[in-house]
Amino acid sequence: MRGGSKSSLPPSEQAGPRVMIVAGEASGDLHGANLARAIQRERPEIRLSGMGGDELRAAGVEVLFDAARIAVVGVVEVLHHLGDVLRARKILITEMKERRPALLILIDFPDFNLLLAAQARKLGIPVLYYISPQVWAWRSGRVKKIGRLADRVATILPFEQAFYRRHGYRVDYVGHPLLDTVTTTMSRDGFLEKYDLPGDHPLIGIIPGSRRKEISTLLPIFLSAAERYQAESSHPCTFLLPRASTVDQELLLEHGAAQAKNSLDLRIIDSDRYDLMAACDGAIAASGTVTLELAILETPTVVAYRLAPLTYRLGRLLIRHLRFFSLVNLIAEQEIIPELLQDEVTPGRLCRELQAVVDSEQRRKSMIADFQRLKELLGSSGASSKTAALVFEMLDAAGR
Repeated sequence: MRGGSKSSLPPSEQAGPRVMIVAGEASGDLHGANLARAIQRERPEIRLSGMGGDELRAAGVEVLFDAARIAVVGVVEVLHHLGDVLRARKILITEMKERRPALLILIDFPDFNLLLAAQARKLGIPVLYYISPQVWAWRSGRVKKIGRLADRVATILPFEQAFYRRHGYRVDYVGHPLLDTVTTTMSRDGFLEKYDLPGDHPLIGIIPGSRRKEISTLLPIFLSAAERYQAESSHPCTFLLPRASTVDQELLLEHGAAQAKNSLDLRIIDSDRYDLMAACDGAIAASGTVTLELAILETPTVVAYRLAPLTYRLGRLLIRHLRFFSLVNLIAEQEIIPELLQDEVTPGRLCRELQAVVDSEQRRKSMIADFQRLKELLGSSGASSKTAALVFEMLDAAGR
């Protein structure tokens, strides 16, 4: 064990340092799980606990609070879940006080995580912020708070390093974790055969997000757009709706999928998510990490999002300087994929945008070429192992 005395016990039986990982959303849960595995490959004696979901549990992390209970967006939505937010914070702070982790790893989720960082600072617990909040996009004043509360910051986009440097802070650029995880396991023909899908039909992805509010708001509109697209198409289409592990199928059926099956060739698919995305000729997707996943897989996409009216009005005040809201366009600093926000998210408008990106060969080729340039901007792979190396450095420096 690094930084301590040698033990005659095998690594699995040694009382190694305790590390706390806190992720608040599905993407953070996934990236945190990959980091946990990278840590345990090199240092299996390290004990991991914190907040997350099924991915962190599967990676051997003791999950003290299920992040799905507080994974919401917007002021109105947070107020509805305030009790859960306060309970989660109390549980994690109690964990820090009673079991004194040697390191706290925070993954994005800034409104919640920065409060934990402040508490860790009071307790003398070092903080590694992995996947820095998008302070370059909005609320840039937070960079000072992060710089003050975090001992190390690992950024996943190359220009974030320069952004922090301009504000006087040194950070570590580790590359984007999606470059390690967004991979296919079979050919398009193999995917079609496995799910008994017609090879001569265009495949259209319907991806309404992973939160209950996103699905209830966006899925009915996405399915209505799909019905219009099919009605105006000269050939039959197949629509694929991937179901995330955190989403119950009944939720999808309740919010339009059951009825849409009467008019569409709609398939709900529970696994092989990236193979599904790569097989699609086009997709309608909620704004979020999924748009970047689709870009890496080079699937032409239309992105859309709707918020509670109050949340939207407040957001517009905070991010008036931004030209785009989707990750793909923000990173590229140009419009690669069409964006529809708030009142623009209608079945008719979605249908027209989908027709443009799927049915125009010239538009498809141009978008795919832009995706290839975007992947170059994302940098190199190996984010989890590089971040694990930072973890070991911080533990060694603390003598753990």
